[in-house]
Amino acid sequence: MNSSMESVYSTQADTAVLLNNGHAPHHHHQVHTSYLGHSRRHTPPLPPSSPSRERLRHSQPMHIKAVRNLQEEHQLRPASLPAIPNPFPELCSPTGSPILSPIQTSDNHPNNQPVAIVKVWSEDGAGKVVEIPADMTARDVCQLLVYKSHCLDDSAWALVEHHPILGIERCVEDHELVVQVQASMSGDSKFLFRKNYAKYEFFRNPLNFFPEQMVAFCQESDGSIPPSQLLQNFLNSSSCPEIQGYLYVKEPGRKSWKKLYMFLRRSGLYYSTKGTSKEPRHLQVLSDLEDSNVFTVITGRKLYNAPTDYQFCIKPSKVRSDCKELKMLCAEDEQSRTCWMTAFRLFKYGIVLYQSYNVPQQRKSNLSPFTAPVRSVSENSLVAMDFSGRTGRVIDNPIEAQSAALEEGHTWRKRSQRMNVLGSPSPLHPSSLSTVIHRTQVWFHGRIMREEAHKMMIQQGQVDGLFLLRDSQSNPKAFVLTLCHHQKIKHFQILPCEEDGQVFFSLDDGATKFTDLIHLVEFYQLNRGVLPCKLKHQCTAVAL
Repeated sequence: MNSSMESVYSTQADTAVLLNNGHAPHHHHQVHTSYLGHSRRHTPPLPPSSPSRERLRHSQPMHIKAVRNLQEEHQLRPASLPAIPNPFPELCSPTGSPILSPIQTSDNHPNNQPVAIVKVWSEDGAGKVVEIPADMTARDVCQLLVYKSHCLDDSAWALVEHHPILGIERCVEDHELVVQVQASMSGDSKFLFRKNYAKYEFFRNPLNFFPEQMVAFCQESDGSIPPSQLLQNFLNSSSCPEIQGYLYVKEPGRKSWKKLYMFLRRSGLYYSTKGTSKEPRHLQVLSDLEDSNVFTVITGRKLYNAPTDYQFCIKPSKVRSDCKELKMLCAEDEQSRTCWMTAFRLFKYGIVLYQSYNVPQQRKSNLSPFTAPVRSVSENSLVAMDFSGRTGRVIDNPIEAQSAALEEGHTWRKRSQRMNVLGSPSPLHPSSLSTVIHRTQVWFHGRIMREEAHKMMIQQGQVDGLFLLRDSQSNPKAFVLTLCHHQKIKHFQILPCEEDGQVFFSLDDGATKFTDLIHLVEFYQLNRGVLPCKLKHQCTAVAL
């Protein structure tokens, strides 16, 4: 019995030899010992040339290291354990990751680039959390949200910096870093994702944004400067244009406002202490442009007791939620406010704005002819055509184009019944389709109030041709077309009319009739008709 136990257990010296080697012999897995019943399986004889194997061992103690190699753990764990999605990404720290991985190694972020968690809200109150690198611009974030939300890609999408307590907001410039903007925001502030068609509209129609009486060099040249040179003077750092005019300025620490003559230059915003004098001894600095941003006041006149509805303010970048540091201003009308705010952006960013404007234009020009074009409606691509002859021709005469449009509106009809291939009536009757088919369109907003329609139009830029359709509040069977023209919002009622037992829709008391609202919108996208301008930009509300 003692001899058998000695043959089973190794001696202390042999164990020391095994530990010094660091591993068991390669043939130890062939040795099998059954302690129950004392039955043994014979092992082939070992070579006599090995002195350490003279004594047969039926089991060997394995050496288990007390401390693991940290380098091996880094190499094995991420490959063996999958990444777990974090169900609560909004609870992560700004430098955290929404993916719960076992170990964050350099393979996850190749350049060890820091990341940030940004939450963006849509107009319907829904939010989306995205993880972005520290060098990601506002344009890149918009492109990411467009891709994730399956929206139609165009240059009108914008990221809005919104401060609900202060009641102000601004459109973040495309070249700005989102992480830096977020660092200057307070806890209650947030990012909004929506369209802003007026972001670069001043590059297309500069005369609508800069009235001659407000721009200094326009007065000196008697208004003969072409639009292209007007913008060049703003973009050229060597030129010295200035915006001038009266503004209401809120006195610090008071609710009263004072009307002053203001000058906006590259060096800052000034006001004259003596009438409209430009002499340096009469000018006082109100704010600089380098470390400040211009915001639109969205709370109306009551919060700041403003004299008009056209408020804006200049907020220093270091100020987060202190309203005492804001420079509150108020213009006489919407055109004046737009001029001051646009000039502020041009003086501060200069040629960078023009470069950001050219990026989507260059991208469209570089598209392959086999690539599907971006679906957009513009006055340059839509013209009146005549297909009555053997070949089509462009109608250049506006009177002839208008008469052709009216004739086309009369001939746009649908038959009372749709026939399928078998000759039986289609289950989708055209009269029922015409009453509901428009609800699938992005420009239709249902039963919203007039005030809400105004708010949406103001938020998305108030450019010519911006439109939406909604249900009428006064007539349950009618609809309303809300259209923006010359920075003024107008409403046109769409009335139903019946002819030969079929319901049509018309904007001009039945002169031009349409079977549904989609045909009506498509017609006025091509033809102005009774409207002040064509329908060009769809006022949409995206859901993230």
